[in-house]
Amino acid sequence: MKNLRIVFMGTPEFAVSTLGSLLMNGLNVVAVVTTPDKQAGRGRKLRKSAVREFAEFSYLPVLQPGNLKDPDFIKALEQLKADLFIVVAFRMLPEVVWRIPSIGTINLHASLLPQYRGAAPINHVIINGETVTGVTTFFIDDKIDTGNILMREELHIFPFENAGDLHDRLMKHGARLVIRTIEAIAGGSVKPIPQSELIVPGETIKTAPKITPDFCIINWDNEPAVINNFIRGLAPYPCARSYFVGRKGEEIMFKVHESLFEEEYHDLQPGDIVAGNKKTLRIACKKGFIDIVSLQPEGKRKMNADEFLRGFDLTGYNIKAD
Repeated sequence: MKNLRIVFMGTPEFAVSTLGSLLMNGLNVVAVVTTPDKQAGRGRKLRKSAVREFAEFSYLPVLQPGNLKDPDFIKALEQLKADLFIVVAFRMLPEVVWRIPSIGTINLHASLLPQYRGAAPINHVIINGETVTGVTTFFIDDKIDTGNILMREELHIFPFENAGDLHDRLMKHGARLVIRTIEAIAGGSVKPIPQSELIVPGETIKTAPKITPDFCIINWDNEPAVINNFIRGLAPYPCARSYFVGRKGEEIMFKVHESLFEEEYHDLQPGDIVAGNKKTLRIACKKGFIDIVSLQPEGKRKMNADEFLRGFDLTGYNIKAD
């Protein structure tokens, strides 16, 4: 296993854990591929990806192609004579790239494929109220997250955790699964399985599309458990959001970081605000309430509900309806 020549491809922190595991297990990572540096912050300074920073700290060669089909990049990859490409949270690879290594190109995905193919599986499993998810390794093919599966590992989703919590757990389990997958490939003990064989007849395949700003708006006409899952699934980033609307129509956007829910029949309209004794902030929804634990008004820092209510009078305000 340690003789295999590996090229690692990834960008965010989620990928760093796997790259670190490869090195800690003594695997031969001959190069790292990540995205070009991007401008960020008020000063618009160039910022390195988390993977580039870790790779440089580990004295690994780094490639940062702007175009994955660039002939010079393809030539550089071919000259590495890799046995395996390992891809974690990177871009969709063109066929001219993923066909280069002699064994193939392996991707780590943060769901139990074939369920939740797409860019945001961690968010969508919580939003949809799933109780089980996991990580999957598979060989990349010409479509998104559809290649033959090598290994899967299930994890239970705790009712109190948000997308950030689940991200951190899947990151660690995924790193270990990649190591086990490489060991199995080197030992010839793994047989790739077409995803079609894992689909139960009549089963609906759920997808995990990229999260957009419009998607993050809370629909207060949903039931409380649904809204609470939506908030958990988008926390701590990019966060579910809504708007306080004043008597004159002025709007204040706010993000919800943490919430609790309560199922209770009432005569209020979805979006009605109940601010009890300047300590609790409850918003009516269909068949219950959402208790806002912490929020972040536009242009302000994150704060607890009681702190927000001490500094802002919600008399005459309501929640903007979709």
